[in-house]
Amino acid sequence: MMQWILPIAFIVAGFLAGIIGEKVIFRKIERFVINKHITGGNIIFHSLHRMTFIWFVIGGFFWAVLSSPLRPDIVNVLQKILTIAFLYSVTLVLARLAAGFVNLLVRRTEGVPTSLVSNLAKAVVLLLGTLILLQTVGVQITPIVTTLGIGGLAVGLALQDTLANLFSGFYLIISKQVRTGDYVKLDAGHEGYVTDITWRNTTIKEISNNVVIVPNSKLASAIFTNYHLPAKEITLTMNVGVSYDSDLEQVERVTVEVAKEVMQEIAPKLIANEPYIRFHTFGDFSIDFTLYMRVSEFFDQRIGKHIFIKKLHKRYQEAGITIPFPIKEIYVQHNMNGNSTLNSD
Repeated sequence: MMQWILPIAFIVAGFLAGIIGEKVIFRKIERFVINKHITGGNIIFHSLHRMTFIWFVIGGFFWAVLSSPLRPDIVNVLQKILTIAFLYSVTLVLARLAAGFVNLLVRRTEGVPTSLVSNLAKAVVLLLGTLILLQTVGVQITPIVTTLGIGGLAVGLALQDTLANLFSGFYLIISKQVRTGDYVKLDAGHEGYVTDITWRNTTIKEISNNVVIVPNSKLASAIFTNYHLPAKEITLTMNVGVSYDSDLEQVERVTVEVAKEVMQEIAPKLIANEPYIRFHTFGDFSIDFTLYMRVSEFFDQRIGKHIFIKKLHKRYQEAGITIPFPIKEIYVQHNMNGNSTLNSD
């Protein structure tokens, strides 16, 4: 019994060291990195979550095995198992790091990452890590790779739809026809923001907060409008009509001033692109014109129109500018028989 005291002590020490390292030291270093705003700090600590505890425990068991009175063949098997566990944990950390930094890179270049890219990076690292792990413990990986190559053909034939969605997702990302964060409208009528592109489908969140799931292969072959290409900024247009007795110079000046106020409120970065109006029609009841004003993105049109109509209505009242509504005048003509004829315009 005395010969097991040292192995048990190593195991207990590993658990205690893991708890202290995870709860005390690891947390203090994490807070320090976050407070200093070190680039990728959150990714690193998320990747190492629980791993310090696991590594200390594995270390405790490793030294316990070495100091135990077990037979050499059993010690050898246990050492291999612990080595596999340690290498797999390292592989898992590297996979998390790869996915996290790929997301960070895509976020900086494209704005919003996609889970398809990060999951691909994680899968590649896990696959390579697993093959290296097997080679390390003495397993020949050449037959495994050959088997995977032959089996991959059969799997590919059985999963044609899944692979079509997978490659369509890569096509959408690489071609940049659709990016996460873009506002798109499908030919079927659905429209909203693209929130994610996975290995199977694309998720679109509508303004009503509903979620539309579209298979990648369907989206790749669909006709759709991307309101964020070639740029997110778009031109808001508003059709307005004023009465015929209006001073058109005054109308233009007041309307542009109101549009500038609206832009300053919802799109201050675009204020250099001054709004303008163009008169285009002598209508039945009004002289019609169109206002052109830049806004930051497609959805800003709603709030832009809302604010513009309220401000313009108030300013027109103050300036005495009239927005006419349809009026019909009825003329009564008497003929010689005493009958009357109604003519209307």
